[in-house]
Amino acid sequence: MADICLGLDHQDASQKRLANVVDVLDVIHVSGYVWSAGRALYGKSQSSVESFVRDRLLRILQGQAEGVIRGIRRMATERGLGGQKLKEVTTACNYLENNLERMRYDEYLAAGYPIASGVIEGACRHLVKDRMERTGMRWREPSAGSMLFVRALEVTGLWEPFQTHRQAVECQRLHPHQTLLNDYTPNLAIAL
Repeated sequence: MADICLGLDHQDASQKRLANVVDVLDVIHVSGYVWSAGRALYGKSQSSVESFVRDRLLRILQGQAEGVIRGIRRMATERGLGGQKLKEVTTACNYLENNLERMRYDEYLAAGYPIASGVIEGACRHLVKDRMERTGMRWREPSAGSMLFVRALEVTGLWEPFQTHRQAVECQRLHPHQTLLNDYTPNLAIAL
């Protein structure tokens, strides 16, 4: 099973990557750049911009991101864009091009990976915010970490297995030679 790294910012290519990490660019972030390119290409025609964005995002999700980038650049050239509009299209295309390796959404979806941070944000809200931000609560890092650990056990349904494990570990710590007593039978004749 691979770990999923869902992020917004482009990571330095020279940074060492772990072999079992799948780096996914949040598709919501990608959509912002596609919207920017669409507005630069179509101006105030909202229906045209929406149609453009819907079509390009669908193609990106289908694994055709390179073709989308080439098409947007070609449209800008054919329309003779200049100035700020050309800058917006260029910025969007450069960003998408620089992040192609993190935009293999067809593969991610086939593998069941999340492609947007909503799942993570929802989990954070449920796990952290609902417990930690109640009225009048103040936390310091050590106690907050302990509380989040307990909350995670409860939310995931692992409270009982954890308690069983914790008790076994504590028993071993407090009574390291307990196994010697397993086969012990007292000799009552000697005691008399």
